[in-house]
Amino acid sequence: MITVSNVVAGYSRDVDILRGVSLAAKELEIVTILGPNGCGKSTLLKTVAGFLMPRKGAVHLDGIDVGQVSVHRKVRAHRIGFVPQTDNVFGALTVWENLALGGQFMPERERNARLDELYASYPILKTKRTARAASLSGGERQILSLARALMPRPRFLLLDEPSAGLSPRMLAEVFDAIVRLRDTERVGVLMVEQNAAQALRISNRAYVLSMGQVALEGDAADLLASDEMRRLYLGGKVQ
Repeated sequence: MITVSNVVAGYSRDVDILRGVSLAAKELEIVTILGPNGCGKSTLLKTVAGFLMPRKGAVHLDGIDVGQVSVHRKVRAHRIGFVPQTDNVFGALTVWENLALGGQFMPERERNARLDELYASYPILKTKRTARAASLSGGERQILSLARALMPRPRFLLLDEPSAGLSPRMLAEVFDAIVRLRDTERVGVLMVEQNAAQALRISNRAYVLSMGQVALEGDAADLLASDEMRRLYLGGKVQ
């Protein structure tokens, strides 16, 4: 379980982007962080991942304080996977090379077996395994970034706006892939999203941030039907 307790964090000493944020994400849940641009969504995810250390408050994983643990140690020691919004694949490398990088610390036999598992789950990656990642469509690159993060078998996957820049058709495919990976890989998902309606439809719970604080939280289905959600979520209507 990921637990964030009263976290204060920011990129410069005098400016707090997060101002006392708390949330929880249980194993096998999909939990979404919503809110308008600039409210601190990505900052919160980067703080959980270990790119940014909290100035106050704590980040716990199964009761262990990991707030000051770097992202690289979280990936290897605590089985946390992170997929950034941009620059999430290496365009000059092939699909196979991108996936192999995700499993670079795995024994060769285990890494090869894991590649076969992910090819079976995402056949498009096997079909295009020798193609350079730069030649893939936006949706295919997003699937590749998800699969690469899954290589070392994380327990939790942190996703920063997985639908960014995708066409409506590919958007649906990526959200379907997130649900499928939660079920097949037995992984919890904590994601930041701008597409509130689609994200809430696949989520168990959600948090809405406003000015660095939690303005609203609850079951995703309840938030999807909430008038208060429509009022607070400035990035667009929830229909």
